[in-house]
Amino acid sequence: MTKHFLILIYFFAFSFLSFAQTKDSVNIALYPFKVDSIVIMGNDITEEFIITRELTFQTGDTISYKTAQYNRERIYSLGIFNKVTLAPELNENLNILNIMVEESWYIYPIPFVNIKEGDWEKLSFGMNLIVKNFRGRNETLSAVLSFGYDPTYTLSYYNPNSIGNENIFFLIRVGYANVSNKSLIAENLVGGAFEQKVIFSDIEIGRRFELFHKLAVGLSYNYIETPFYIEGINASNERIDRMFVVGISYQYDTRDLIQFPKNGFYVNTSYIFKGMGINDINYNVARLDFRSFNPLIERLLFKWRFTSRFTFGNKVPYYDNSIIGLEDKIRGFFSQNFEGNHSYLTSMELYYPIIEELHINLDFIPIIPKQLLSYRFALYAQVFGDAGAVQMRNSSISLNHFKSGYGAGITVLILPYYAARVEYAINELRQSEIILDLGISF
Repeated sequence: MTKHFLILIYFFAFSFLSFAQTKDSVNIALYPFKVDSIVIMGNDITEEFIITRELTFQTGDTISYKTAQYNRERIYSLGIFNKVTLAPELNENLNILNIMVEESWYIYPIPFVNIKEGDWEKLSFGMNLIVKNFRGRNETLSAVLSFGYDPTYTLSYYNPNSIGNENIFFLIRVGYANVSNKSLIAENLVGGAFEQKVIFSDIEIGRRFELFHKLAVGLSYNYIETPFYIEGINASNERIDRMFVVGISYQYDTRDLIQFPKNGFYVNTSYIFKGMGINDINYNVARLDFRSFNPLIERLLFKWRFTSRFTFGNKVPYYDNSIIGLEDKIRGFFSQNFEGNHSYLTSMELYYPIIEELHINLDFIPIIPKQLLSYRFALYAQVFGDAGAVQMRNSSISLNHFKSGYGAGITVLILPYYAARVEYAINELRQSEIILDLGISF
């Protein structure tokens, strides 16, 4: 008994020593640092330009420690490294900035269970097979098999730099889904729940300009089959909508760490033309998403967001209405949907690190590849407030229409793979709820 107890203590002590590795220490005294040369190490697969294209400086520039840390986070944002270190080095008369990376595991099946729309009765489960960075150019090939609620099967390929070093990105995606109706208006009209069969294909091509700007155009074809024809539920004059879609989007993104930003701005705006008169379908969708991330006092951080979605046209189908409660949610009304032609949502959050960064290394575990045993771990506490409203066409909107909620919670980061959070929220009606969700709030 004593022997087994000592072995158990030894195991946990060894694990703790493996966990308790903090942020890599660098010689801060060397900053400001003039960069005479950049040396990249550890990129066994990844091509060097995939890393250097994320840097906001070049050789000959003088950088501060803050700039170095910002660029470290930008490299982490690629999502293909378990560890990134920027270490300045004085070598005789040459100032060398060493960028040391530890590559993550690039081929892995990820089983998942999702709670759709915050409802435990709407469980979706399946497998996401991801092949990342397979040519060292940060490409992603993904196949998703999803069963349960809204069964979906998709195949996609994304290349962030498809033509040389010209910053041309390319996305192609095809898929099939049986989608449960999300519109309460349509459900009330039909008298019950129903499903629609959806087949879709998307192509998007765009270009990144000057690090932070992206402009893209997209072309899609959607096949949406409803078991019946009812005007308003269908976009065309038939029970099957065959829809061509053309869109344009612009993105401005200066966030440091995309998986959990602490500094920077994010703006995304798009305008989508649906149908364009073909098959009697002709309406448009516009969207704006603005996010700001700012350090406040010491390690206290503040972020806020405003997003809105608008639909235009005489015959917008109910399945394309703007619904708060699907992708965008009001915490406090997390499992409720609010439907209209237009939607508005704003969120504010203060967050503070309990554990700002640990590098967890579990390479003492046998058999499992070491790339799957190294993680960046962080734990944050947050307080938040959300407010949102929907608006029907030709109707006015005021502050009285907004639903609101507030609360507090904990966010756990295990990068580059996962983020999850537990939150307690109270809405304006003094109703409370516990939220268990994957990903960050925004």
